[in-house]
Amino acid sequence: MSLRLSGLRHAYGGREVLRGIDLEVGRGEILCLLGPSGDGKTTLLRLVAGLEPLQAGRIELGGQVVAEPGREVPPEQRHVGFVFQDYALFPHLTVAENIAFGLHRTPRGERAWQVAEALARVGLESYAKAWPHMLSGGQQQRVALARALAPRPQVVLLDEAFASLDARLREQVRDDTLHVLQSAGIPALIVTHDAEEAMFLADRIALMRAGQVVQLGTPEELYLRPAEPFVATFLGEVNRLPARIAGGQAETPLGPLPAPPLPEGPAQLLLRPEGVQVLPEGEGAPAEVEACRLLGATTLVHLALADGAGGVLHLHARLPPGLALTRGQKVRVRMDPERAFVFPPPAP
Repeated sequence: MSLRLSGLRHAYGGREVLRGIDLEVGRGEILCLLGPSGDGKTTLLRLVAGLEPLQAGRIELGGQVVAEPGREVPPEQRHVGFVFQDYALFPHLTVAENIAFGLHRTPRGERAWQVAEALARVGLESYAKAWPHMLSGGQQQRVALARALAPRPQVVLLDEAFASLDARLREQVRDDTLHVLQSAGIPALIVTHDAEEAMFLADRIALMRAGQVVQLGTPEELYLRPAEPFVATFLGEVNRLPARIAGGQAETPLGPLPAPPLPEGPAQLLLRPEGVQVLPEGEGAPAEVEACRLLGATTLVHLALADGAGGVLHLHARLPPGLALTRGQKVRVRMDPERAFVFPPPAP
């Protein structure tokens, strides 16, 4: 079981929302489509599901072509499971009946145990006779996932499936969903605009912007080796510092850094907050603590340091919990090169 997308392009009127998408989701792989809202991610899912006619390119499922211009396999014959953002449960059907709805092609004798198997997979065995309105948002999401997986599809698609849940419940439901998808072994294509969610769920991330894939790779690759400033900033918070390329190095207010192949002259340094190392004394640039706040798993420190041109830079550092710094305290600051990225200067 695999999904392959080749040269997908799609437009609404004169506005092109997909501009040459090439992706492959392997057996048992979870691939997240990440990016700002309105960048074609949901359209891509609808094309895979057969809910939109394909205008250009090719879609293959399990090695079989299911869509290309002039040829469309109907949605009900594609064996694609879809979890919509609003879950789309039928209010007049029980939980078991909702799950059984996608099993109309399954012999009646097998339907009951497939429903039971799907409910067990999401931990809702005791809710078979409940109505959707009796369930919490997280339980409704799990029913929608069970319904999508019950027919044993070739691929399962999730479109912002956690967006309507509150923050604490979202973490639990995402964790449950990850375990369910991994145990099912079915390729999954998940749309989200939440970078943390994508990094938690995905084996690989396809970061999209303006209908194109900007960078494709593992969460670690995108976070630690971003291809451009947009990738670095979308995957997490960064500090922006001025830099200058000279003699193969980037000169920065925090010291020199090996530079990528950039022309000599102005550049910019993007530095992750966890890449700012705060020392009570010793090597590093002098800085002053502006604020220090414990945020549970980390301590957020606001710092001020000279930019080398008569101005002041403000940095955020994320440190292990327990370090107590006071406002006005003098410290030394250095950077972790693994969390620092040098790029050309921003466009004026």
